[in-house]
Amino acid sequence: MVGRQPWFGGVALALLLIGVIFLVTDPAARAENLDEGKPAARLFADGCSTCHHRARGLTKGRFTVTLYLFLQQHYASNSSSAWALASYLESVDGAPHGQTRSVMTRPSRSRPPGSLRPPMPIPQH
Repeated sequence: MVGRQPWFGGVALALLLIGVIFLVTDPAARAENLDEGKPAARLFADGCSTCHHRARGLTKGRFTVTLYLFLQQHYASNSSSAWALASYLESVDGAPHGQTRSVMTRPSRSRPPGSLRPPMPIPQH
């Protein structure tokens, strides 16, 4: 090794190490989560409303976890966005407009139990 100085390899290694550290710690080099901090209704409006004009009816009776996994795999940018969207869609589909889920699932107390039968017997043929 004629003409090389013994410290050159150490300096090059140090510069390479500094460059790697800079790339790892540089905020501009990291991925940015654009959905962070947005409410679920806004996530739906920004990402889903182009194809789905309403949020109602999109859960199709799925469990929240199943819906979450589907959204995470196909539509959401991260797991927290997928969970927020799944919870939002379930809350929209969970009850008729203006009612809570407990009101929807509770039977009405205004009719007696026998009033659901037809008023007359069905004729036999």
